[in-house]
Amino acid sequence: MATFHFDLVSPEKMAFSGEVDQVDVPGVEGDFGVLVGHAPVVAAVRPGILTVISGGSKQKIIVLGGLAEVSEKGLTVLADVATSLDELDRAEFAETISEMETKLAEKEGSELDHAIERLDHYKSIQHELNTTALH
Repeated sequence: MATFHFDLVSPEKMAFSGEVDQVDVPGVEGDFGVLVGHAPVVAAVRPGILTVISGGSKQKIIVLGGLAEVSEKGLTVLADVATSLDELDRAEFAETISEMETKLAEKEGSELDHAIERLDHYKSIQHELNTTALH
């Protein structure tokens, strides 16, 4: 299978850089897969699980928003936060969700709508972590 270059960058680190077969990105307007020869595109990334497929193996990385750009050079994802499943502290993640739920009562209007949407994304990540083998 033909490969392309993929960089996953967060403010803290270069989370991934290398040649890959496919990357599945959680997009704001829907998840999308990138293969070699993908048309150029810039898309917003929602909180979710990004999947990197290379040489028959899959690597799952949690991203919490950002931007994805596909160009002739490959795919670059600039993530607000990027954490591999190996690095994830599930108890801390659950605590973050609990805190988000508690703080909902302090919000109203569009701020409340945004907080609920973000909470839903976090809960969907948690649900996927708890109900699949993630292979």
